[in-house]
Formats: sequence, structure tokens, C-alpha cells
Amino acid sequence: MAMSLRVVVPPHPLIGHWLTVLRQRQTPSAIYATAFQELGKWLTYEALRDWLPHQQQTVDSEQGPTQGTVIAQGIPLINIPLLPTALDLWQGARGLVPNAILCLEGVPDQIEANAGVLVYIDQITDGKRLQSVLIQLQEKELDGRRLRVICAVASNPGLKVLGESFPDLTVYTACIDADLTASGLISPGIGDPMQRLDFRSTARN
Repeated sequence: MAMSLRVVVPPHPLIGHWLTVLRQRQTPSAIYATAFQELGKWLTYEALRDWLPHQQQTVDSEQGPTQGTVIAQGIPLINIPLLPTALDLWQGARGLVPNAILCLEGVPDQIEANAGVLVYIDQITDGKRLQSVLIQLQEKELDGRRLRVICAVASNPGLKVLGESFPDLTVYTACIDADLTASGLISPGIGDPMQRLDFRSTARN
């Protein structure tokens, strides 16, 4: 069976709301960062829905034994936020995966054979930055079925580039936008996160 790139745009009103906040050009930097965090949380929630390993377990309730669901132990989850602008996406998601291994310096040297990997990128423009990371993961022999990409917005041209090289990839995003501007920004997009996050006022002070 031929594989094809899978792009999931969850129809959740909170995802739509926070995307709209990112799109609004008057949104202040602090609220813009909050919108990234909220999208990171909700998109990760959706990505984990049918992917997070779990198992049935019998537990003793107050009224006797009953069946419950628990997260499977012994299966590591690795989070790779592409710095600096994807850090807010990860910060929003970290409460959902508190035991995940955080890799702030890119792809780790070793990835366990059964590990799941979440890659966070602020947006997929021409696809080249993410493509570079995915090549590194391929070199680690990571099966694409154990990988999810989380981004606020993706462009059709960027997704086309990724689909040609990584057909078993799954991307979770708030929206797919049709075009790129001459300067490489997504249109209509969310602007330039480096500028809109004022990256970061504290770093310059």
C-alpha cells in the first residue's frame, strides 16, 4: 500500500480561536506567546489521542474491581522543539507529557527502538528546516509511524516538499495556508514569530 503524508487539522473551536489570535496583527507579544502555548497544548492533546501507548488494567474501586486505562510504562516519549520559536508550543504541551525526554539541542544521539518522538516547529514554511531534522531522525532509523510533528500553521508548498521525502509522516496543525510570499512568509499566515514574539525582550535587556 502506498503511503502518503497525513496532515491533521483538528476541528476544535479552541484551536481555531488561538489561531485567530496569532493571525491578528495587533496581538501583543505576550498574548501571541500565550496563543502558541495554547495551540501546543491542544494540538498535542489531539496528536496523542490515538497514538499514546496505553493498556487496560483492573483496579479496586470502592465498590469492587473495575477495568481502567493506564498509560503503558517503559515506552519513552521524546520532545524536540525547534528553537527558539517552538519553545512556546512545547511549554504549552509539557503538562500533557510531564515525563517526556526534552531535547533542546536538536535530535539526540540515541533514540530507543520503541520511543515515540514529538517534533515542535512554529510553522512549516518552505519545509526545509523541518526536512533537515527529519533527515537526522531517518538516519537514526526512526520509523515514521513513531513520529508526530506539531506546528501552528503549515503552507501547502512546505507540505508538498515534506510529502515527497517523508510519505509516512503525520503533521498536526491548526491550519493549512495556500501560499508563501516572496519573502518566504506563509500567507495569510501568522506573521514572523521571531519578530512578533519580540524575541525576547528579556534577552535584549
